[in-house]
Amino acid sequence: MMTMMGPMEKMRMVRNRSDGHRLRLREKFLDSGLTGFHDYEIIELLLTLGTPRKDCKAAAKELLSRFATLHGVIDADPSDLVKVRGVGPMNIFGLKFVKAVSEKYFERMIVSQDPIKNSKDLLSFLYLTIKDRGREAFRVVYLDAKNRVITSEVLFEGSLTSSAVYPREVIKAAIHHQAAALIFAHNHPSGDPTPSPEDYAITRQLVFSCQVMGLFVHEHIVIGENSHFSFADQGLIRRYVKEYTEGKYGESG
Repeated sequence: MMTMMGPMEKMRMVRNRSDGHRLRLREKFLDSGLTGFHDYEIIELLLTLGTPRKDCKAAAKELLSRFATLHGVIDADPSDLVKVRGVGPMNIFGLKFVKAVSEKYFERMIVSQDPIKNSKDLLSFLYLTIKDRGREAFRVVYLDAKNRVITSEVLFEGSLTSSAVYPREVIKAAIHHQAAALIFAHNHPSGDPTPSPEDYAITRQLVFSCQVMGLFVHEHIVIGENSHFSFADQGLIRRYVKEYTEGKYGESG
């Protein structure tokens, strides 16, 4: 004789199936890391960090569909994330927590390093922390007298096309961190790292301002999608320092 399943039994069955699925995902990760994982499965696991019971597979697929990439989902604004059905404030915890931990991990990797000699680690850090932001973010890396990283921070954030950078605030922050030298970096949300006329102008102005205060600027890096532009590699930092020493303050770059 066939018995009808009540609402509680159905709910329990769905819950057990969901628990089994996420357990298999976690075991898969522990066995082989993220090898073989689809991006939606990574998002699904992150959503489960803040959702003990609820099935997150459908929400993960919808997030990936709406924001296009794994990076797009993780970097999306919480107010946009919660517009996806099945995603609430608790789900977002996992997405934002893992990004914050990753940034802190990479920052700790470069602290006390000489980024001039270990540029690969510095670039990895910059790509992780500012590449996929929807707005321009201006990051400053503060160095001591031996060119070791003291700390870094995003000092300014701008619109899709520009970032308002104030040299006096850069100087103030450098003094606060007792820095002797600085590295600047900002992203281009368009993905093209080619400097704008404003990028050239503010870099020159920053170099001049730092020279006045006895601070040395090593670099300004523009981060694009899969490439970057280095003001130092192009000889521009050296050129601006030379212009300062020759007293060319009022001349355009």
